[in-house]
Amino acid sequence: MVWLKLRQYFTHALHRLQKGPGYTYTELLVWYCENTNTHGPKRIVTEGPKKRMVWFILTLVFAGLVCWQWGILIQSYLAWEVSMNLRTGFRAMNFPAVTVCNTNPFRSCHSRWESVWLAWDASLVRYCLLMDFCRSHLDFLYRYTRSKQLLQHLDKLAKLALEHIYIYNQNRTIPEDLPLSQTDWSKVASLVIIEKNDQGEETVLHILGSDQSQTHSATWNRPQTGTYKVALQLCNQDRSSCLYRNFSTVVEAMSEWYSLHYISILSNVSQSDRRMMGEQGEDFILACVFGGQPCNLENFTQLMHPTYGNCYIFNWGSETEALVTSNPGAEFGLKLVLDISQEDYNPFLSIAAGARFMLHQQNSYPFLQDLGLYARPGTETSIGIFVDEIVRLGGSYSHCTFDGLDVDVKTLYNTTYTMQTCLHSCLQNHMVKFCGCGHHNFPLPEGAYYCNNKDNPNWGYCYYHLKQQTEAERSECLESCKQPCNETEYKLTISMADWPSESSEDWIYHILSYERDSSAAVTVNRTNILKLNLYFQEINYRTIQEDPALTIDWLPSKLGGQFGFWMGGSILCIIELTEILIDCLWITVIKVVKWYVERKAHRARKHCSDPPSTIAQSTQDHTNSGFEPDQPETHIERPCALAIPGTPPPQYDSLRIYPIHQRDITCDYDEN
Repeated sequence: MVWLKLRQYFTHALHRLQKGPGYTYTELLVWYCENTNTHGPKRIVTEGPKKRMVWFILTLVFAGLVCWQWGILIQSYLAWEVSMNLRTGFRAMNFPAVTVCNTNPFRSCHSRWESVWLAWDASLVRYCLLMDFCRSHLDFLYRYTRSKQLLQHLDKLAKLALEHIYIYNQNRTIPEDLPLSQTDWSKVASLVIIEKNDQGEETVLHILGSDQSQTHSATWNRPQTGTYKVALQLCNQDRSSCLYRNFSTVVEAMSEWYSLHYISILSNVSQSDRRMMGEQGEDFILACVFGGQPCNLENFTQLMHPTYGNCYIFNWGSETEALVTSNPGAEFGLKLVLDISQEDYNPFLSIAAGARFMLHQQNSYPFLQDLGLYARPGTETSIGIFVDEIVRLGGSYSHCTFDGLDVDVKTLYNTTYTMQTCLHSCLQNHMVKFCGCGHHNFPLPEGAYYCNNKDNPNWGYCYYHLKQQTEAERSECLESCKQPCNETEYKLTISMADWPSESSEDWIYHILSYERDSSAAVTVNRTNILKLNLYFQEINYRTIQEDPALTIDWLPSKLGGQFGFWMGGSILCIIELTEILIDCLWITVIKVVKWYVERKAHRARKHCSDPPSTIAQSTQDHTNSGFEPDQPETHIERPCALAIPGTPPPQYDSLRIYPIHQRDITCDYDEN
């Protein structure tokens, strides 16, 4: 039944195509203007010639305004704009993860035990090795001796560089008597002095020596006037291209130079050795209290940070559930007492003294070098915490990701996705791809190794060159990485006071020393210890949420409002206009098909036409339509070139022969 109806419908459509349209464009337009509910077109066909022209112009102008407004509205909707809504609430909240580190990653010595080690004789040492308590402290001495040996040669070079800078500042000359073993350090990064004379010409002087002939020519017969600055020279492998990093002070230049070579040394040290040489939790964390209850090292997770060595994370939540706080105030927060042992600091590696801490979400990596804060020794630092939850829409509205799986950059951190993990992973992947090795500050991709001065003498030049590219406004890493759609930010208020006070420092130092070292001797002082208080300032939280500025139900209402204001129409008028457009399209299709069929038939008649039939053949066709002779049917094909022109017979009824019983003969006897 359905198939029969479809067949009838298509048969009717085919007949209509063959017959042609039953109405024209003009008829459709007039019918629309007479029957539409839109006000303008009606006046075009009902008014006089002058008013008709006026209304025609007004209708065109207002129709153009409607289309213009519609284009603006649709463009605004497709821009996927968002509106920020602020909501507040009250609930028990997860306490943030707190990472604390000593700014000194490795202790160069241990003053508390080195004097004891030197005072003991061999027999006491052998006896002490049999005791676990004493053996642990001897392990400490080994750790500090090990770290001191690793950096011993680099420390000598740093001191020598400072001496040369001082000599240059006095008489504008640089000593040249450097052993060849010391000049090998300049292949990666060289400390240089860039002189600038009164004519604007610059001369590069190597502080620790690189090319003896270059240094010699630069230190003799030079004018003693002009300015100079200390810089870091980084060159490629064949030294055909060099990059200079300028600094405002010698302190910054020395720190940067020392860090580059320090990274190269650590690339050959195993992870276990670095953990052993780093800050130990029992020496660093003297006291811990959370919510009025004591806590210990079991509540911390040790993290090997590439810059600060051993760091300790409280409430990281990677293996256990996060701690919850339902009350504001310092009594319900975290209290820490830390010992930084400032006398054990490396003078070139740790310029600032104190603890580095950071608040972050659970199971997220702490980028202390970028986002961390300092706590000063000899003070009690109180940090009030405010929580902001940021919720982004994602999709077409925001360039964000929910889990990081849809980001082109493969993260190298085994933690929750953040913008920093993506950017650092992208930089490390580029480092391995273009430099052949990885930077020590970032995790390694599979199959890569860390850069060192021996195997990769130009890694410093390659690293800073890539860093400049990634820090550009439209870098590949910045465009590939996305912000997380859901993240928590912590706003902090910080206040400080001297701690302990002069009246109470004596008994506090004795108690802290005895609790850590089980000794009556005082081993802590004001330059080493500090106190941290971290707590929620209030339990109220703020949610900053993105909502669509323009929704799908907003668009039709705005479109209809503009159409009704300018044209006085509604959605039914749009349906009428759509119907007319469909009819016009249908008429166009019919005309095109009919024109194509007629043209094809005309070409066929023009190139291959049969000779016209004679009068006898036409008469025979009309009179003997049902007669077929017994003679075999023969057909003589005539080529088009031999076609004989003729004249078709006239279409008169008198020339046709009809049977007598089929023709009515009437006689008019009245006339006779």
